[in-house]
Amino acid sequence: MILISFMIVKNKKILGIIPARGGSKGIPGKNIKNFNGWPLIYWTIDPALKSGILSRIIVSTDDDEIAGVAKSFGAEVPFKRPTELSGDKSPTLLTVIHAVDYLHKNENYYPDFILLLEPTFPGRKPQQIKEAIDLILATGADSVISLVEVPSKYNPAWQFEVTNSGRTKIITGTDFKKIITRRQDISKTYIRNGAIYLFRTDLLFGSEPSFYGKDIRAYIMDPVYNLDIDTMEDWFFAESKIASILK
Repeated sequence: MILISFMIVKNKKILGIIPARGGSKGIPGKNIKNFNGWPLIYWTIDPALKSGILSRIIVSTDDDEIAGVAKSFGAEVPFKRPTELSGDKSPTLLTVIHAVDYLHKNENYYPDFILLLEPTFPGRKPQQIKEAIDLILATGADSVISLVEVPSKYNPAWQFEVTNSGRTKIITGTDFKKIITRRQDISKTYIRNGAIYLFRTDLLFGSEPSFYGKDIRAYIMDPVYNLDIDTMEDWFFAESKIASILK
């Protein structure tokens, strides 16, 4: 990993945004639910602060209790998220645009880059945040997203579709006679894990707002820290894994 000089980072405004609405149905109160002795949101705020590389870290929430907990751990909560952006189906993109727009209009603050940190990913480390920022500054990319390698047994080269008539075909379109038989011959593939979305702020305000742009770079994460929580099963697994890592 190329390390960027402190002065280059110092001259860039990098805003960390943690979206944490209340009213979760899958895991009630999950953002402030106790996770290995601390509210879940602590496990996102703490590495963001310890990275020492973000100019600001804010939490976008509609919930007063979440806001209070976030502030107690050192994050800013400069506004209360509007109700129309706090539903189950509210797009994260619009939540981030609202946050940046608010800071620009009310505080005359406009960052160079946004680091979106979902609070349901407790395995994130300060060093990973720094390395992702190093990557975007070194390459001049539009965005950096975190990926983890797909285990070879789940590789698309070995995945199949079954048609309505019961016929089987390889997802990649490869002829069965040419199917790859050795694991060593399969190209590596990756999936997004939701830990890091880092991108140029201006991408939010173009004709087609997005987190990505055209030049998207991959930050490959160690699968040991790949702990995204959507269900209680995920919760128990992640809690056990983090406890093991801490030991």
